[in-house]
Amino acid sequence: MILLSASLCTILTAQQKPAAQPFDMASAFPPKMQSFPLYGDEAIPNSKPGPDEETGTNTGWVQRVSRPKIEVYLPAKVKATGAGVLVIPGGGYAGLSYEFEGTQQAAFFVDHGIAAFVVKYRLPSDKTMVDKSIGPLQDAQQAIRFVRQHAREWNVDPSRVGVIGFSAGGHVATTLATHFSKAYVDNPDQVSLRPDFLIAVYPVISMDAKITHMDSRKALLGANPSDDLVRLFSNELQVTPETPPTLLLHASDDRLVDVDNTIQFYEALRHAGVPVEARLFEKGQHGFFLMPRDRWQGAILEWLETNGWLCARGK
Repeated sequence: MILLSASLCTILTAQQKPAAQPFDMASAFPPKMQSFPLYGDEAIPNSKPGPDEETGTNTGWVQRVSRPKIEVYLPAKVKATGAGVLVIPGGGYAGLSYEFEGTQQAAFFVDHGIAAFVVKYRLPSDKTMVDKSIGPLQDAQQAIRFVRQHAREWNVDPSRVGVIGFSAGGHVATTLATHFSKAYVDNPDQVSLRPDFLIAVYPVISMDAKITHMDSRKALLGANPSDDLVRLFSNELQVTPETPPTLLLHASDDRLVDVDNTIQFYEALRHAGVPVEARLFEKGQHGFFLMPRDRWQGAILEWLETNGWLCARGK
């Protein structure tokens, strides 16, 4: 059963509490979104000096991102489950589908009591980065570090912070979930960079030329990457038993990102003993534009609920 208004564990917890004080109406509304520079006042790592040439900031399609940010969307206190999720939009590493795969998804999670953190990550560019292949991963690692550092003030359980990525954002998310043992950002307080769960939606997974989205590969790794670089960022080859529990969603008729990306990642996770579930829809194409949104979003909520991510964990 999918509970669309609140999680089962939230309801049960509320039933166990004594009679409450007069209802605070402010607790029924989500706080205003907050936006932060991802690295605060610190220098952006792996960055070349230059002007901010970002375009499309107030549209659904953002390009030339060189100043990464994180937007914080918190649920109303009466709905909050304590879970949180990084939201990583796609765009072929050429832009960010920031509205459909970013802010709209944040609104969905917030409506179900899950704090959402939309990551405006740097887009790979030799003009703005020393090594463009690691730029998006650095920003993803910094984002999960930032969330866990502020978890207490945002009423988020740092042991229930996951990541969802769409399309090329799915490559960022799966890179975060398979490369967490090496810090690509300064992490003096040793905050865990491993997401607690992973959701990848019509994701780019592999850099193997046989199945990858070639425009994404070229944008991230360049026109003629070495075999070692291709292997490093083919995330189906980087799975270990420590890779977080995973949900994969893809349409079999996707003409942009081959569903074999999801299938090979699923097989790698299964053989490594990682809890994994895949939902392969017959029709939906890339972006799931042929499906009602509640069909695939409902699958996400069901998986989170069934696997206990919306319930407080025992200490």
